[in-house]
Amino acid sequence: MRIFVGVMLAEALWAPVARLQAELGCGRAVDEENLHLTLAFLGDLDLPELDLVHEELSALTVAPFTVALAGLDPLGGADRVETLVLNARPNPALEALQAKVAQAVRRAGVALERRRFRPHVTIARFGKGFGPGAAAKLGALLQARGDVVLPEWRVAGFSLIHSHLGRDGASYEVLADYPEI
Repeated sequence: MRIFVGVMLAEALWAPVARLQAELGCGRAVDEENLHLTLAFLGDLDLPELDLVHEELSALTVAPFTVALAGLDPLGGADRVETLVLNARPNPALEALQAKVAQAVRRAGVALERRRFRPHVTIARFGKGFGPGAAAKLGALLQARGDVVLPEWRVAGFSLIHSHLGRDGASYEVLADYPEI
């Protein structure tokens, strides 16, 4: 199973994100119920590994904190844009939670990629057909709304999520929630 640990975006922010997606007018918008901030991507796990991860994550405590999303950025490789993201403002509590999650996952025996944590919420994905027309639309949105700031939302926990890949993109199934204690 393809697994990650993340914080699902508050429903109160779905409408503002949907407006940004509509203004973009290209790419594949991420469905509102799939909007999330990834804390750790675990990759493909079998059930015994998943049980160990769940056990370790269950032992973590989370003090509530707020997160603010501000600024749009295109991400991708050197030759093409792959996604459009809303960045999370720097947040020591979020960074501490991500570090605790990563440590718990490693204690469960799962190797994580060594990469810098760059908290963001992906709002659109672009396929191989990202051409001049899409680039112009993306550029217009970045010029008009690139400095967008969304209201803060309260984070009181995180989730263990199964990512189902399909022809129309990914859909997510929350396997477990780890709320504040």
